[in-house]
Amino acid sequence: MGVGLHSGQRVEITLRPAQPNTGIVFRRIDLALPVDIAVSAGAVSDTRLASTLANGSVKVHTVEHLMSACAGLGVDNLYVDVSAEELPILDGSAASFVFLLQSAGIVQQKAPRRFIRLLSTVSVQEGQGAAEKWARLEPYHGYRLSFEIDFSHPAVDATGQRVVFDMSTDSYSRDIARARTFGFTKDVEAMRANGLALGGGMDNAIVMDEYKVLNAGGLRYDDEFAKHKILDAMGDLYLLGQPLLASYSARRSGHALNNRLLRELLKNTDAWDLVSFDKEQGAPVGFDRAAPAW
Repeated sequence: MGVGLHSGQRVEITLRPAQPNTGIVFRRIDLALPVDIAVSAGAVSDTRLASTLANGSVKVHTVEHLMSACAGLGVDNLYVDVSAEELPILDGSAASFVFLLQSAGIVQQKAPRRFIRLLSTVSVQEGQGAAEKWARLEPYHGYRLSFEIDFSHPAVDATGQRVVFDMSTDSYSRDIARARTFGFTKDVEAMRANGLALGGGMDNAIVMDEYKVLNAGGLRYDDEFAKHKILDAMGDLYLLGQPLLASYSARRSGHALNNRLLRELLKNTDAWDLVSFDKEQGAPVGFDRAAPAW
């Protein structure tokens, strides 16, 4: 149970196991007739400050942190019952979702895991010069993410600006999951006037004024800002509906550009194929570990 970051509504979610090849399916159980919203890149209907999925007029907002936890823990098949239109923000990271999934237990199913494997580079970009943003997927036998931020803010500039995370050698739970979303006090009034950030505060986000971090406890990681962008990217990319074998790199990307990258990937059918591994020897490093590590 918690509140939605943008809606401020109370919400409960229930995570239920699903059969192999189900994928991840959100179910709006607060409606007179429950509606299922299956995860896919094409189901993303809005990317303003969060990733929103839709089935017709029925939506579920801010799915990226739970999706990131699922990507980090290797959860492929899951039903998510949700009692309102936005997932709870909890502490602003994916740590609580990781704890809940690991506490419930993750079952190795008797079906091969299927990956989308990059065969050639796919990229998207917008803007030019200092305003340029881009995101790219390249062939890689595993899953690696590299993200560079640029906010021109004293508190952010004092931290690591670029993070590289590799699923084969690093730990999602330890290195990424605890990184919180962040925002600036100067933006809060405008966001709330537009019906956003109604549930936000220093208990579920890093908040900064013009000079410094206002949270009493400071940062959880020296590079927490960049790590949260990795966390978000992992959630956004998992909206593809399959895990990736690829190297993702980005500069100043966000939910919108990440979804554009997925749509560009799907459009370029020669740039990828669908693979599974019957033997551990052919799989990426880490694929033979228990689910919480891969």
